[in-house]
Amino acid sequence: MNKPPDASKSVLIVEDEQSIRDVLVELFEVEGNLVSSAELLPEALERLRTQRFDLVVTDLRLGGKRDGGLQVMALAGMLSPDAMVLVLTAYPDDSNRQASFRLGALHFLEKPVDLATIAQHAATVGVRSAFAPAGHD
Repeated sequence: MNKPPDASKSVLIVEDEQSIRDVLVELFEVEGNLVSSAELLPEALERLRTQRFDLVVTDLRLGGKRDGGLQVMALAGMLSPDAMVLVLTAYPDDSNRQASFRLGALHFLEKPVDLATIAQHAATVGVRSAFAPAGHD
């Protein structure tokens, strides 16, 4: 069953820890998704400048920068305004939580995050994952 190309969903994973980034990429690498990933802020910003995304999953701290994820969210809000933004963090303090929501994050998730939870949030904007492959619309 061939889908029209415009039905594909684009996902950006921004995570400086390679093992977590790899797992998240694998979660979303299913038919119908275009998955990009970035390790650090400059790479994430370049991806956001060149492509619109339906889902952005970003770590709050990138490469030791406390506000790296906040910068990703700010740019995503301007360049991919319709994207769902999910924030992952091991440092869930209130100021980070409030700043994330102000910048448009819909969910602020504390690590370790259950992949099924991420998949459920993604599904609400039509992004498939390994938990909900094609045919589960």
